Parts: sequence; C-alpha cells; structure tokens
Amino acid sequence: MKYLVTGGAGFIGSHVVDRLLFSGNEVVVVDNFNDYYDPIVKHSNLKGASKNPNFKLYECDILDFEKIREIFAQEKFDRVIHLAARAGVRPSIKYPQLYMDVNVKGTTNIFELCRQFGIKDIVFASSSSVYGCNTKIPFCEDDDVSKQISPYAVSKRACELLASCYHNLYGLNITGLRFFTVYGPRGRPDMAPYMFMKKIMAGETIERYGDGSTQRDYTFIFDIVDGIIASIGHNGIFNLGNNNPVSLTEFIATIEKVTWCKAKIIEKPMQEGDVPITYASLEKSSKVLDYKPKVDLEEGLTELYKWMKK
Repeated sequence: MKYLVTGGAGFIGSHVVDRLLFSGNEVVVVDNFNDYYDPIVKHSNLKGASKNPNFKLYECDILDFEKIREIFAQEKFDRVIHLAARAGVRPSIKYPQLYMDVNVKGTTNIFELCRQFGIKDIVFASSSSVYGCNTKIPFCEDDDVSKQISPYAVSKRACELLASCYHNLYGLNITGLRFFTVYGPRGRPDMAPYMFMKKIMAGETIERYGDGSTQRDYTFIFDIVDGIIASIGHNGIFNLGNNNPVSLTEFIATIEKVTWCKAKIIEKPMQEGDVPITYASLEKSSKVLDYKPKVDLEEGLTELYKWMKK
C-alpha cells in the first residue's frame, strides 16, 4: 500500500511512518515544519525513515490546496492518515483564527482531495479535548460533546462533523481518533511528560497548575500507533486512551521514581482551557478495533527517560 501521512514529521506521525515502513508499505509525508517547536526536532524524527527507499517527503502546507493536489495526482495514494494540525489547547486561546484555518480548512482540503482522487480509507486525529468538562466518566464516544472550552477542541469537533458529512455524502470511510494525552520518545517538548522530565532531570523548577488533583489518561505512543493502524478501513469515532487516569501529583511522583530525581515545584493557578479529568472508555475501541493498551505509566515514562538520556 502507498500511504500519505500528513504531519508525519511530528511526534505521533513519525512513529506511524516508522511502523508503516517496517511493514513494507510506501510512505509519503507532507509536513510544513512550522515553528510551533523547533523544526530541527521534526527533521530528526524522520532521520531513520529518510534512509528507507520507500519513503518520500514533501515540505508543504495543507492549506496550499493546489500544491497538495499536485502531490495527490503524482503519488496516487491508496490510504491517507491525516495527523497535520495546530496542536495545543492554551495556544489556541491566543490564536483561535489560526487554529480554525489550519485544523478545519486544512482537513477540508485533505478530505476533498480524497474524494476527488477516489481514496476511500482515511484516518484523522481528533482529540479527547472535544469532551470538554464532561462530568460523566469514563468518556464514551456517544456522549454529548457540545461544550468544548477551547478553540482547539472546537476545531477538532468541527473535523469530526466534517468527516461524518463526507462519509454520508460521498461514501468515504473516515475514522476519527480521539487521542488521550499521548507521551513517549520524540514527545512534543511543550507537553508535560517531556517538559517535566527534562526539568526534573536538570534540577530545575516545574510549574504545577492547580493543586495536583487534575487527572489525565496518559497513553503511550506505541499503544496509540497500534490503534491508528487497527482503525484503517473503519468509519466513525473511536477513543484511543489508556483507561486509567492518573493525578498530576502521582504523575510527577512517577517521574521522580523513574529518574531518581526530586521535583522542585512552583504552584500556579489552574489555566484557561484545562479540564479536571480525561478518562477514555475503551469499550467501543476494544470491541471494533481490538484495541488493548499494553504499557502502564511507569513503563512508558521509563522508555521516555531512556530516550531522553540518549
């Protein structure tokens, strides 16, 4: 199979690329290497993949419809895994228009080109943030998701609705995956797992927002990749999480255990856009995709620690 992976130089995307290449597929990556974090990091994520003769890279923005259309025409993809997006809840509050442009318009471009070129199987990245401040836990795919609390979350929900429309109108199989706090090697440097571990290892202070009671369903990258691959050819929305929320206090304590370093903590008020808990129900994903996360938090943070030490 020949795959297009948009955002393939990013954290999740680069791991998906590696898995697809390992399985003998051809992989084309489209990534604009924006400056959300250092583009050098993104290029290093593809260091291994770039040595594979079945790999090709285009540095291009998904908002450039004509350029992307040329790539579709030239490469003739069998399947598309669409992971390109502006990430992060807090930055979206500052730059809402940018998030709507890239995440919604960019996704529309990808879906439309899949329709025009007859590509039936598409997977795209949604987010657990679409659940907003839901009080019913664990979060299920058929829960009410009408109360997002950040532009980022709204943009991801809009993409889900767009996917449903393209399925109903044009018969595309589009799988939307709600990721729950993904972490691991190559993790984004702005996310807590990477940022906290790096600072704790260096003896620097970390900022803890709130009293430490907020909980996240931390999910290791290899489990996420398993879910992405399993979801190809399906249609609808699926949670990809760990089904085991962990408090921020416990999370920091686990980093301390793994690194043998004591955290120096500065307490800060809760920030806009933060939710008290994320907690994935995996009933649907387990039944339909046979998705079963295997890596617990301590094991996953140990793998992150080993990678960071390198």
